[in-house]
Amino acid sequence: MPALDNKLLNDVSAKLSALIANSPLQDVEKNVKAVLGGAFSRLDLVTREEFDVQKEVLARTRAKLEALEARIAELEAGRK
Repeated sequence: MPALDNKLLNDVSAKLSALIANSPLQDVEKNVKAVLGGAFSRLDLVTREEFDVQKEVLARTRAKLEALEARIAELEAGRK
């Protein structure tokens, strides 16, 4: 009996999948994705990769700035 139940469940699942694939729900999903894609393309967004690159550049720049500030502090302390 369990094999029959699995077959029945697989058949029902396949029929539901086919029904959804041929229904307006799939068109709605496509339309929503298209609208969101268009809205996101008009925004000034960056990719995760671009963000990560800029984050690294900022970290290196901050480290250089801190080193320069420390060096200036040393030079000013030497004058006094």
